[in-house]
Amino acid sequence: MIKIVLTNDILKLISAIDENRFSFRNIKLPPMTKNRLRKNSKKKSSYASNKIEGNPLTEAQADKAIESDPHKHFLKPEQEIRNYFLALTFLEEKLEQKERFSKELLLAVQALVEKGASKEKIGLRGAMPPGILFAVYDAESGHPEYIPPEYVDIPELLNELIDYVNTTDDHPLIIAAVVHYQLVTIHPFEDGNGRTARLMSGYILDYYGYGFQGIGSLEEYFAYDPEEYYESLQMGLPALYYLGRDNPPHPEIWIMYFLRMMELYSKKVCELSKKSEKDEVEGSLSYLNKKEKELIGFLLKERLYDFAPIEVSRMMGVTNKTIINRCANLCKQGFLVPNIVKARIRSYSLSEFARRNVKQILKKI
Repeated sequence: MIKIVLTNDILKLISAIDENRFSFRNIKLPPMTKNRLRKNSKKKSSYASNKIEGNPLTEAQADKAIESDPHKHFLKPEQEIRNYFLALTFLEEKLEQKERFSKELLLAVQALVEKGASKEKIGLRGAMPPGILFAVYDAESGHPEYIPPEYVDIPELLNELIDYVNTTDDHPLIIAAVVHYQLVTIHPFEDGNGRTARLMSGYILDYYGYGFQGIGSLEEYFAYDPEEYYESLQMGLPALYYLGRDNPPHPEIWIMYFLRMMELYSKKVCELSKKSEKDEVEGSLSYLNKKEKELIGFLLKERLYDFAPIEVSRMMGVTNKTIINRCANLCKQGFLVPNIVKARIRSYSLSEFARRNVKQILKKI
């Protein structure tokens, strides 16, 4: 089991990521913007994680595969992209239920990653035929690059990892890094180990509040230089698991790499969110007509943060129905929030998005 000592360099990176996390919390995006960014991020993660494994599709082709009719026939590279996207969606649902890290969750994710593959590739790997070595082979030379633990040791190794995740008081970033390393190294499946490791590591980040609400793609940073990614995981150790991979002498090599990628990722998410917050005001206003802009301007100037349509209709000299009609699109674009009582809209409130951007909205209209 990988054991981590917190060096000054590791602590500095954790502090930098925590600072970005704090900055991100102060950025308030409307639900529509968050959903758009999340979906784009899931697409980027699906493309990047499979690219690490040698998937030949371009990002545009990956996007097209995700958006295609689910009933059509997909080539293997397209199915791999769709599977990863599906697994991310599955983990979003599990996150809402606050499901803990478990063997059952791990197996469910790997089954999604390998959806459509032969039955032998789904679930924990078993014994190999006599005389055949299970290993990760170099595509060019044919020599084994990595020889994972024997299949009989996998259940115990996974139980040890699961127990660690659910009982440790390590920092969440360290837990995520350990999960990533251990799953790649234990190599519990015949196929899909890297993708499953990245998904489960990401789930740990999300579970402990370091997933930045699904915005941005950490996998993109691993995919920028796959060679550095693999070298950091291997740490210069022999190919055989039992010759050092089980308890690496210098685990800080992988931890530092993981945290550096997390710092870059978290910084980019903050920049992206700030830009989206600024651009969203202009974008949302572009969907309003002149009268709707007039209404939101009136509400902001009069500081009517909570109101009933009838009172505003009297103040503006228009009918109650006119105000209700204008409010409908203002709600759709994220400026207002309807207050519903017994399935009927009784009043409206200015959204957090509108309240935070009063000056910018008034300036633009």
